Amino acid sequence: MVLVGIIHLLPVSGVLGVERLAALYGLSLGEPNIEILMRHRAILFGILGLFMVYAAFQPSLQTLAIIAGLVSVVSFIAIAWSVGGYNESVRKVVIADIIATVALVAAGAIRVISRNQI
Repeated sequence: MVLVGIIHLLPVSGVLGVERLAALYGLSLGEPNIEILMRHRAILFGILGLFMVYAAFQPSLQTLAIIAGLVSVVSFIAIAWSVGGYNESVRKVVIADIIATVALVAAGAIRVISRNQI
């Protein structure tokens, strides 16, 4: 869960501005509305990332964190694959989200197994 939290925290630097967003996603963000949306997206990822890291040490929050993380990464993968034609930077995000999906499924399995052994 900490790994997935870190993956979600990486885009937070995008809140700093257009240059950082362009470096993260390989996009030109000349339109102010897109900049606003993308910078806000960076903040939301930060919130989710912090929650994931915190939940890793709070068993009562782990199920919720796993579900929230899975919704985030699986939805991004599904949207990217359905749209297609994405650039190399977005491909790296897809790969990171596939890794995060595997980690979350493993965390969920560990959680279920540990519950059944108590």
